[in-house]
Amino acid sequence: MKQHPLCSDCEPELDITRLPIPTALKCEWSAMETRRRFLGRSGKVLGWAALASLLGEAAIRSQAAGPDAKSSVTAPGRNNLGLPHFAPKAKRAIYLFMSGGPPQMDLLDYKPNLASQFDKDIPDSVRGNQQLTGMTAGQSRFPIAPSHWGFKQYGQTGSWVSDLLPYTARMVDDLTIIKSTNTDAINHEPAIMFMNTGNMNPGKPCLGSWLAYGLGSMNDNLPTFIVLQTKTNPKENNQPVSSRLWSSGFLSSEYAGVGLRSGGDPVLYLADPDGVDREVRRKMLDAVEEMNRQTLAEVGDPETNARIAQYEMAFRMQASVPELTDLSKEPQSTWDLYGPEAREPGTFAYNCLLARRMAEREVRFVQVYKRGWDVHGDVVGMLPVLCKETDRACYALVTDLKRRGLIDDTLVIWAGEFGRTVYSQGGLSAENYGRDHHPRCFTTWMVGGGVRPGITYGETDDYSYNVVKDPVHVRNFNATILACLGIDHNRLTYDFQGLDQRLTGPAPAYVVKGLLA
Repeated sequence: MKQHPLCSDCEPELDITRLPIPTALKCEWSAMETRRRFLGRSGKVLGWAALASLLGEAAIRSQAAGPDAKSSVTAPGRNNLGLPHFAPKAKRAIYLFMSGGPPQMDLLDYKPNLASQFDKDIPDSVRGNQQLTGMTAGQSRFPIAPSHWGFKQYGQTGSWVSDLLPYTARMVDDLTIIKSTNTDAINHEPAIMFMNTGNMNPGKPCLGSWLAYGLGSMNDNLPTFIVLQTKTNPKENNQPVSSRLWSSGFLSSEYAGVGLRSGGDPVLYLADPDGVDREVRRKMLDAVEEMNRQTLAEVGDPETNARIAQYEMAFRMQASVPELTDLSKEPQSTWDLYGPEAREPGTFAYNCLLARRMAEREVRFVQVYKRGWDVHGDVVGMLPVLCKETDRACYALVTDLKRRGLIDDTLVIWAGEFGRTVYSQGGLSAENYGRDHHPRCFTTWMVGGGVRPGITYGETDDYSYNVVKDPVHVRNFNATILACLGIDHNRLTYDFQGLDQRLTGPAPAYVVKGLLA
């Protein structure tokens, strides 16, 4: 009996439930096979596709559910996992990632007593038996380097903020500042992987991919998860970032982050070639989809289904991405808020403005990378440059979201992969110093949907070296982010390699209730 129209003869149909493959994958294949049979027999695939393009998939789902369908606790989106687990405070997130490790004691973790200890060795009782990097392990001394900049108190909360961050100082009453974030990794690659994927080794899905998998998309014309890289400053120490940080790992590739370029076409190969109009492109994609569906019928690989969805998304993005990146209709108030740098593609300010526009267009997760924070030397020369590039833009993004009524259901996160040492790396003088990697404590902040505004959580010792109150480990940091979006981190899992894989990993993790609104 023929299984598909292209074969003159076929082997007996395989029972996929009897194949030696993981149970979760069998279920996914079985579900796709069932849908394929239904669509093939109905003969109405193109009719449903046309209706979806006119009404939107959400409207069709509503019609299919019928007027008597019971409502459930959901954030707008499409998924088949029954998420969110509980009512979310945020339905989208913007992650501002400061790659390299910002020095916490120079920015938000004020330590006034350090000034009197300039060039004194950090006490052994403070440093303990901490692992050192190869860059400072050979030093004969570990002299204390107080911050070069002054601090002042701001807002009703009286939060101490460095003179380097005058714009951040304006919004301290909105921020949830976490001074006790800590990690297990001391070098960049494992630390940045751990912060983004919950694991120091590559191959695991990142936070954005877990959200795309668990919550689904809120729009039909843009990806669920978008990544923006800020163009590098050649004067800064730019640690590399790679697509492993926005990879979907063992999840389907449709959940991976989609990167937009800062120069030329935002997405390569998205524009139609010369001589190919939209009608020709549509016919070509229809033909490719038919072939892919035949492949899906023969092989049953879910990645074929992902490929079909990605071709369709690319076709819609041919119209949505140019509209997204066209800033010509932004009012003058936008440029007054973000500053002139926002007009230059690839700057951090430009990317923050794009992130706001993506939030308006219901992109679930946006991650903006800013490299250069790896200040092993010349802190006095480089830190003002880095803060000037980012401080105003962060304030502008938060303020813009507030003005547009988006901050209450948008979670904005600011973090790096670790902190910096209070002792100087290399030479120390009254004019300059360097700082090495430091995993024991670093400062992060959040604002918006789900978190308590105007608080400082956690404390470090007088040297900004050890956490002394309310530690927030990376696993708990990520669990708390998921909770803001209505997800129980213990229940968002995927069966792979014999484990119920999760963002927070197999080790115990918990939501930091003190951060939640």
